[in-house]
Amino acid sequence: MTYGIEDLGIETPGKIIAVHLNYPSRIAQRGRTPKHPSYFVKPASSLAPTGGVVERPAGTELLAFEGEIALVIGAPARHVTPEDGWQHVAAVTAANDLGIYDLRAADKGSNLRNKGGDGFTPIGPKAIPTDGIGPDAWRVRTWVNGELVQDDTSDTLTFPFGQLVADLSQHLTLETGDVILTGTPAGSSVVVPGDVVEVEVDAPEAPGAPSTGRLVTTVTQGSVPFGDFGSQPQVDDLQRIEAWGSEAEHSAAVAAGRATPLSAADTDGAEAAPSPLTSEIREQLAGVAVATVSAALRKRGYVDIFIDGVHPNHEGDTIIGTAKTLRFIPFRPDLFKAHGGGFNAQKLAFDTVNPGEVLVIEARGVRETGTVGDVLALRAQVRGAAGIVTDGGVRDFAAVQQFDIPVFSQGAHPSVLGRRHVPWEVDVTIACGGAAVQPGDIIMGDRDGVIVIPPALLVEVAAEAAEQEAADAWVADQVANGEAVDGLFPMNAQWRAKYDAHRAQNAEQPGAATGPEAQA
Repeated sequence: MTYGIEDLGIETPGKIIAVHLNYPSRIAQRGRTPKHPSYFVKPASSLAPTGGVVERPAGTELLAFEGEIALVIGAPARHVTPEDGWQHVAAVTAANDLGIYDLRAADKGSNLRNKGGDGFTPIGPKAIPTDGIGPDAWRVRTWVNGELVQDDTSDTLTFPFGQLVADLSQHLTLETGDVILTGTPAGSSVVVPGDVVEVEVDAPEAPGAPSTGRLVTTVTQGSVPFGDFGSQPQVDDLQRIEAWGSEAEHSAAVAAGRATPLSAADTDGAEAAPSPLTSEIREQLAGVAVATVSAALRKRGYVDIFIDGVHPNHEGDTIIGTAKTLRFIPFRPDLFKAHGGGFNAQKLAFDTVNPGEVLVIEARGVRETGTVGDVLALRAQVRGAAGIVTDGGVRDFAAVQQFDIPVFSQGAHPSVLGRRHVPWEVDVTIACGGAAVQPGDIIMGDRDGVIVIPPALLVEVAAEAAEQEAADAWVADQVANGEAVDGLFPMNAQWRAKYDAHRAQNAEQPGAATGPEAQA
């Protein structure tokens, strides 16, 4: 195979070292700013020449391209300075640092399986000698199916080429022929079988505007599945959005038939069970007080189902819906740096909440910081969420009050999330206001408070609570008419007989109402 570096007397590179984040455009996209460069190693067996193919492994969906400027080391470098580092670069060529997001969890940061596959490092087709060309003169561009998707220059780099060479030379000897992949700019995304990716590096302002030519790779579909003796591909919605670049780009890919929709079935093929919260149950519980439902749950031994300390942002608000969960953990600088920026778990939760769901947030009862503000609350409303429940605070409280969406919280607080929290994960079991909440639980709230109803109990609890609400309304009418509560509340046998007769009479009347309004 030829990689365009044969004129340098190099047939196959020795080490291939890649930088994680370097371009400001990509750093902004990822939402975390590295203080120093970090690296991973790719095997030589991952190299491929221009005109080759790369397989998307069977059982995976998120193969992503990354167009990069590749440095080819000339004179060996050991303990060199950043000022001298560029002098050890003999040539520059184009590279495509391909990777499978589906395998990132298995690697725990090493990137061996997700970026080390055969053909996952195309380079070439030509190398441009660096003689007379400075480190800030380079441009990298990438096309997918003829459309320009990446375009950036080396003068923007957070970690210049000389610094990369110097930093690496502190730890190991960079030998002649070693290759450094210097990071990718914004625009990296997912490619699917049949796509053609082209990467070109040039020096447009240098004499002759030298270019590597286009490094061409075609994506094909692999057919050999991964064996059960090793880690299997894993995909979640956060990976999908990060791989495609944004939710908007993912949505466009879904519309074009190129991507799997968010909140799809688990990768093992199991589909989520339908929610028991049907339209009939919703109608049955309309007008039923949370206190009445909680009494029915208490009879069944469920006493810790109250999300304590939360109040609605509008007087008279009620909510009922299926729980979608978001968990915050206590603030720690390194964890917030890694998980707090960019498209984090908080943004994922608000961007993927579905119509009829209640987003429930675990904030550990910490009210001294905001957990949702006006933009995210509006996003949940636009997506059709039934409400938001947080045992923390709400920023932009007055603005959030202007929205229709019910928000139950501990009240207003101006602080940003990072004062006390790190957004950690979604769709997991959480603790909110002292209650355990699982995705799919039924959340019900009114001015008295918010409760959690286990889905398996919903049908029987709803029937009992609706009946009890009707009975309570009838009792209230009797008290309003001057009756004493002794024997009436709760009803003794005599009053129970009167109530049963009343209900029987109503039931015999065609079209008679059966709710509380029929009990007067």
